[in-house]
Amino acid sequence: MAVQDKYGRLVQAAQQAGVRNLQVREQNNVLYVNGEAPSGQVKDQLWQIYNEIDPDFRAGDLVLDVNVGADAAGQRAKVVTEESNLNIRKGPGTDQEVVAKAAHHDYVTLISKASDQWWLVRTSSGAEGYAYAQYLSPE
Repeated sequence: MAVQDKYGRLVQAAQQAGVRNLQVREQNNVLYVNGEAPSGQVKDQLWQIYNEIDPDFRAGDLVLDVNVGADAAGQRAKVVTEESNLNIRKGPGTDQEVVAKAAHHDYVTLISKASDQWWLVRTSSGAEGYAYAQYLSPE
């Protein structure tokens, strides 16, 4: 099965949800999906579909690089780690790449609550990703 066929449902969902500047390309049996989601819920939905097709994101044949527009509304949340920085990850899971860190007692913008465990956030420097919810306290 071609990679584009495997992830066809995800690409179709991105198109139907209005992901702006959607770009889909395949290179060396890896599918790259880029664009700008209109909301955090759309990004969460795409990651959920990705996990349904490839449980726990193990195949390594998709690079999902869809971010939420910088103008998306969100509320502040305080980082409530004991002492260390909070890892901000590309996707909702500890196996996902760390794309940024938020300092202990810093604030991030809460874009959406993907699940009870993972929330989509944006750091003050503009990095976007998923953080473990137990280390965040919404204001």
